[in-house]
Amino acid sequence: MSYTNQIGPGQPLPLGAHCVVNDSGIGVNFALWSENAEQVELCVFSGDEETRYALPECHNGIWHGFLPGAGAGLVYGYRVHGAYEPGQGHRFNPAKLLIDPYARQLQGALVADERLMDFEPDARSWRPDPRDNAAVMPKAVVVESQFDWQGVSAPAVPLQDSVIYELHVRGFTARHPQVPEQLRGTYLGLAQPVVIEYLQQLGVTAIELLPCASFVSETHLLERNLTNHWGYNPLSFFAPHAAYSCGDPIGEFQSMVRAMHDAGIEVLVDVVYNHTAEGGARGPTYSFRGIDNAAYYSLRQHDRSAYVNNSGCGNSLNTHHPAVLRLVLDSLRFWAEVLHVDGFRFDLAPALARVHGEYDYHAPFLQALYQDPVLSKKKLIAEPWDVGHAGYRLGQFPPGWSEWNDRYRATVRQYWRGDQDLIGRMASRLAGSSDIFSRRGPVAGINYVAAHDGFTLADTVSYEEKHNLANGEDNRDGEQHNNSWNNGVEGETDDPGILLKRQRDVRAMLATLMFSQGIPMLLAGDELGRSQRGNNNAYCQDNEISWLDWENADWSLAQYVARLIALRRNHAVFRRREFLVGAFPGGAAVHDVQWLTRSGMPMQLADWRDEADRCFAMLLRGDLAADAISPRYRLDADDALLLFNGADTDTVFDMPMGTGPWQVAVESMPAAAQPQGSYRLSPRSVVLLLSPNG
Repeated sequence: MSYTNQIGPGQPLPLGAHCVVNDSGIGVNFALWSENAEQVELCVFSGDEETRYALPECHNGIWHGFLPGAGAGLVYGYRVHGAYEPGQGHRFNPAKLLIDPYARQLQGALVADERLMDFEPDARSWRPDPRDNAAVMPKAVVVESQFDWQGVSAPAVPLQDSVIYELHVRGFTARHPQVPEQLRGTYLGLAQPVVIEYLQQLGVTAIELLPCASFVSETHLLERNLTNHWGYNPLSFFAPHAAYSCGDPIGEFQSMVRAMHDAGIEVLVDVVYNHTAEGGARGPTYSFRGIDNAAYYSLRQHDRSAYVNNSGCGNSLNTHHPAVLRLVLDSLRFWAEVLHVDGFRFDLAPALARVHGEYDYHAPFLQALYQDPVLSKKKLIAEPWDVGHAGYRLGQFPPGWSEWNDRYRATVRQYWRGDQDLIGRMASRLAGSSDIFSRRGPVAGINYVAAHDGFTLADTVSYEEKHNLANGEDNRDGEQHNNSWNNGVEGETDDPGILLKRQRDVRAMLATLMFSQGIPMLLAGDELGRSQRGNNNAYCQDNEISWLDWENADWSLAQYVARLIALRRNHAVFRRREFLVGAFPGGAAVHDVQWLTRSGMPMQLADWRDEADRCFAMLLRGDLAADAISPRYRLDADDALLLFNGADTDTVFDMPMGTGPWQVAVESMPAAAQPQGSYRLSPRSVVLLLSPNG
C-alpha cells in the first residue's frame, strides 16, 4: 500500500480513524480530540519504519486530517506536542507514541519498559523523558468492520425474566475438553455448540462477561510473573481484547454474540470507565495522559500533578468533562450498535457520576444515558460503590438502572451460616429488597450469593479465612469479611460428613437465590462445585485456580440448578416487576405474600423478634403474581409455599389452613418420612411446594 506525502484537512467527526471516500479519493480520516495540545502528529508504521504527518486542522479541540490512499490494516499512533507542566496538569511529550482512544483494534503486546514513562524515572523533579517509546508500544490498526448477522436478532428478554450468568471468557473454556484446543479461552470458544447447549440446558437467559475491552497487566504483577486475569485495567475502551481471539477480535466477538443470540441468550459486558491502565502520577503513559492529561483525568485542585483516585487504581476518568463523556458514550454505542451487546455492568459506577467530587443523582453521565436513544434501551447494571468519599451508593441510582445487591449476598450467607436475628432481613431480601430500592421495583436489584470478586459458593462453605498467598501479597489483599464458614475443616477434606454439610448449604443458598424476587445472578462454575482453593481475589490467577474444571464437575449439582431455574421460569410468582404488598387495602383476607411460622400461622411481632428462631415460611399467591399491566406474563396461577429451615436439626411445618393441596416441587435436601398433614424439613434446607390456585 502506498501513501502520498501530503495529508489533507479531512473532517473533525467522527472521532477515530475511519475509511472514507471523498473528493480526494479513497483514504482514512483521522480525528483526535485534545483541547490543550499545540500540535498533533499522525505516525504511520510499516514494519519498523515510521512516517509522521502533522494533522493540518483543529476545530473545537479536534485535530484532524485525511490520508489519501490509506485503508484498513494501516498501523498508526499519535505524538502530541504541548507544555510539559505537571503542576498545571499538562504532560505532553512528543517522544512518546500514544494510542488513539478511539482505536478499534490494537497490534503488539505491551511490555514493561522505562521508556513508557513520560518523565525521567530518576529525576527528583518532573522532567520529560526524551527516549522514544515506539518500539515497545502497541499500535492502533485501522479497521473496516463488515459483519453478516444472518438475520439473527437480539432475544430482548424482559428484565424480570432474566437469569444472569457471570463468566470469564478465558477461564470458562480454558480447560473444556470438548472445545477445540486452539479455541479454548476465546470468543469463538464460547460460541462452540457444546458450550451454548450447556447454557441452554442450564436455563440462563444472559451471560455477563468480565471485561472484554483491551486491558494490560500492571507492572507489579509482571514483576511477580503474574498477569491481570480479570481485565479491570483498561488500555482501550473500544478494541475487544485481542488475547481472546485467534486473529480478528471484532469479527470473532461478533460471531460469539450472534451464536448466543441465535440460542436466545443475551450478552452483557462488564465495562470499566472509572479509570485507565495509566495508573497514578508516576505510572506509564499509553494514551490519555499524553493526549490531554488535564482534561481526561480528575486532578487535585491545589496540586494538579496529583490525581483524584476514586477507583483505588491510581486515577479517575473525568466523565464530568463533555469530551470525556462523549468518549464513554461513543464507546458504549460501539459495543451496542457494532458488536450488538445487550447491556452493560458498570464497574465502580459512582465514580462515573461524581460532580465536584461528590456522587450526584443528576450527574451528566446518568442524564446522558437516560436520554440516549440507543443506550437507554439496554440493560444497565451498576456496581453501586467506589472507594471515594461516601462511595457506597446502593439503592441510589435512577430509574432504569439495576444494581448489584451485596446486602443480599451478606444476608443470605449469614442466615445459612447460622447467625441469629436474620429472619426479618431474609424476608426483605426474598421479597426484593424494597427497603433498598424503594419505588423502583424488585428488578432494580441484582441478587447474588457469589461473584467473581470474593469466594466462590463452594469456598464460602469450605473456608473461614482467605488464602491468597499465590497472589504474592502475603495474603493482605482481598475482602476480609466474607461471611463464610468451613463446616468443621478449613479447605479440602475427604470427610463424608463435612462434605454432606457443605453440599447441603450450597444447595440451600442456590434455592434461596432462584426463588427470591429480583434478578438472580449465578457465578459461572458455582453450579459445578468450582473452588478457587480459598483464594477470594483471584484477579491475577490466569491458571487452574480460576479456570473451570469441567472434568471434575459436580453434574448432579448442575442438574439441580437447572431444575431451580426452570421452576423460576415457569412460575411468574417469582418474577414480579412490582413489590409485594402483603394484605391488600380493603381486603383483609387477600394477600400476595404471607410470612408464616412453623405452626402455619401468620408471624406476629414476637416471632419477628425471636433472635434464636431460624425457621419460617413464605406463602405467595399465584393469581396475584402478574402485574395488572402485564397480563401476558401470567404463565400460571400456582400458589407457592417456601419453607426455610436454617436450624441444625429437622423441623416440622404445619400446612397453613385453607391452602393446598400441596405438591413438592423441589427439596434442597430430602427429608425423612413425612408426617400426615405436615412437612418435615432436613436441617439447613429449603423446600418449594406448589398448589394450583382457585
